[in-house]
Amino acid sequence: MKLLTKLNLMLFVVFGLGGLIISLVVQNFLIANARREVLQQAELMIASAKSVRDYTSSDVGPLLEENPRHKQRFLAETIPFYAATSAFNNLRRQYPAYTYHEAALNPTDPADRADDWENDIIEYLRDHPNEKQVSGERETTVGESMYVATPIAVERPCLQCHDRPAEAPAALLATYGRDNGFGWKSGAIIGAQIVSVPMSVPLQKAREGFHLLLAYLVVTLIATMVLLDVGVYFTVIRPLRFVSDTADRVSKGDTNVPPLPVRGNDEIGTVTASFNRMKVSLEKALKMLE
Repeated sequence: MKLLTKLNLMLFVVFGLGGLIISLVVQNFLIANARREVLQQAELMIASAKSVRDYTSSDVGPLLEENPRHKQRFLAETIPFYAATSAFNNLRRQYPAYTYHEAALNPTDPADRADDWENDIIEYLRDHPNEKQVSGERETTVGESMYVATPIAVERPCLQCHDRPAEAPAALLATYGRDNGFGWKSGAIIGAQIVSVPMSVPLQKAREGFHLLLAYLVVTLIATMVLLDVGVYFTVIRPLRFVSDTADRVSKGDTNVPPLPVRGNDEIGTVTASFNRMKVSLEKALKMLE
């Protein structure tokens, strides 16, 4: 096996292992960064929903409760949960893959009842009351999504409508009936705010970035090997071939071979100078024998 082939094999192994380690590290970084980006989006949506709820509770709700129509027909706009959900339903017209649901185990409106996977989240939050936020990933009809959930705990004003049916406003009972949304206890976790954000776009960007990195690594590997091959050929292999060819001619009795030019003080130059000295010594020895 020739020297240049051995060098290429060593470079291929070294660059291959280095490229593999770099690609694994970068891939994990890009995927983790994509997940952090999605998580930040979900947390922003949760914060926006809380702002809508707080504004409805402090400003909009009291005004609507003074409306005479509210005594006859329950106005859902007075409920902070309803306001937040309505706001995000408008957002979903432009971003249908984003979802926001204030899911409850025993809601007044059946549309707010938690699905099976949401039930699991609420039960987890009940079992871990000190946790203020949980997140995870799940497969949906639009692909992989990340969800972020925060607990919904019963506050004292909630009991005005959700304690016992007999104490609930007549307009509420006329609208939703007496079967759902009652028996809540102060401080109990009865539901969760759940935001789902699609991960397909950030993950696709991460994969595209990873594939682009692999392409750059391959091009860099090939270019480096070509440049090294050219450098090794002109600085090592070609001078050694001159030495080898000259030595072959001298070994066959050709004494008219001119001295090899010595270029530089590196190892190749040292070998060339040593060969010239050996050639001179050999010529002197042959003359003495004659």
